[in-house]
Amino acid sequence: MADDNDSTQNPFSRPGFIVGAVVVAALIVAAIFLTVLNLNRGNDAAPPQGTPSSISAASAAPTSSELAVAGGVSVCGLDGVELSGKVTTPPTAEWAYVRTVAYPTSTTYGPGATSSEGVPTCFQHSPTGALFAAATALAVPADPALANAWIDTALSSGTYRSQLLSQAVSGSETSGVRLQLVGFKVLSYDGKTASIDLAVRGSTQGQTVTASVVYQLIWEDGDWKINANVPNPFDFSSIPDTSGYVTWAA
Repeated sequence: MADDNDSTQNPFSRPGFIVGAVVVAALIVAAIFLTVLNLNRGNDAAPPQGTPSSISAASAAPTSSELAVAGGVSVCGLDGVELSGKVTTPPTAEWAYVRTVAYPTSTTYGPGATSSEGVPTCFQHSPTGALFAAATALAVPADPALANAWIDTALSSGTYRSQLLSQAVSGSETSGVRLQLVGFKVLSYDGKTASIDLAVRGSTQGQTVTASVVYQLIWEDGDWKINANVPNPFDFSSIPDTSGYVTWAA
């Protein structure tokens, strides 16, 4: 554990260090992790390391009844539905930016639509679609102008939605901060929910932090959402390196 002097000097440890504005507190770690290293709650252990095996173990085409139970196809009509599988090689992507934060885009996996407020939405109903949704959620809140619309769009309905929205925190300290997606693991996927682990690296004022951010997603209304049926739809841990992650970056 760092001593008080290290904590004072480390800008990533300062309460209220926020990249973005008006962000749901429980999603800040997942979307803008530099804000909340002080909320790590002493859990500095690295998450279990996965062993990459094969790219998106393709499942058989779902039956109509299976598809109905799992929530149907993409709301914007993206083809392809997979109700099981993993992603263990980096998907091909075109990279877009929200300020300095890159996120992947694909005509196959999404985002397939943009809201009237400018929020990218609509992802394929597949493990890769869930991965693209999580990576997009990492970047979009970095723009304060998109934050409010993103919160409302990205968060699912559920038991904890009101609680999460009530914990919104505002801020605007973005200058000099760089945040980059550097790898991923699909921890679990069953067509209805997904757990996506992103390795991210942030730097400011000459200091760098690498972290694991795990998103809990749910398929709702034809799109992947942050799962508000769980009280903490993310898990966060600083990690020493990206061993065990599939390398993926702009």
